[in-house]
Amino acid sequence: MKAKFVRTKNVKKFITLINNLTNRAKGVPGMALVFGEPGLGKTQAALWWAAKNRDEILYIRAKQSMTPRWLLEEIVKEQEEQPLYKCSDLFDQIVKNLIKKPKTIIVDEIDYLATETCAIEMLRDIHDRTHTPIILIGMSLADKKLKRYKHLYDRISEVLQFESFSPEDVKSLIEELSEVKISDEAIDYIHKTGNRFRQIVKLINKSEDFARANDLSLIGINDVKKFI
Repeated sequence: MKAKFVRTKNVKKFITLINNLTNRAKGVPGMALVFGEPGLGKTQAALWWAAKNRDEILYIRAKQSMTPRWLLEEIVKEQEEQPLYKCSDLFDQIVKNLIKKPKTIIVDEIDYLATETCAIEMLRDIHDRTHTPIILIGMSLADKKLKRYKHLYDRISEVLQFESFSPEDVKSLIEELSEVKISDEAIDYIHKTGNRFRQIVKLINKSEDFARANDLSLIGINDVKKFI
């Protein structure tokens, strides 16, 4: 399988969202929410963008049972500094660094923090103190979970819901990633039955293995049906 990153329609919208936040007019809040079902490439898009723009992005992945202090420590570590001891000092450390060297903060798996009021409010405070863009990435119900934090949600100026891959997306993913040709009929079948990034990658991998084992130059729909 080819080591490439494919710009699906969702990814292109994600890039537009970041550009909108970065170039927003003065006074426009700079928080965003990206949410959707699993397997549509939200995390892959965020990691790709973070790697592509290392000097401009702080990528944080929230975790189960993450405390406010733990969150602040992770942000400081991404700023390549040694975390201070007190929460108040950690907060001031983050703010000072962001004012000195502005960066966009991406917090993935925000659902893990949805019940941590202090953590959510600290993200809002960081935004208010520094005006740094903050992008929250979550699952399909993340928008509903965060709406209960009215002061935070009022600062969300961009909302993007990742949608299921279109037929064109699936075709692009397969054609750009697969090292074996897969027929249009098979691609259409994959779109209808395995419309998730991980499923598509697994099918590509199985198709390549099957083609090598059977000396095939083309994988058809009947071959694909064996893998699903």
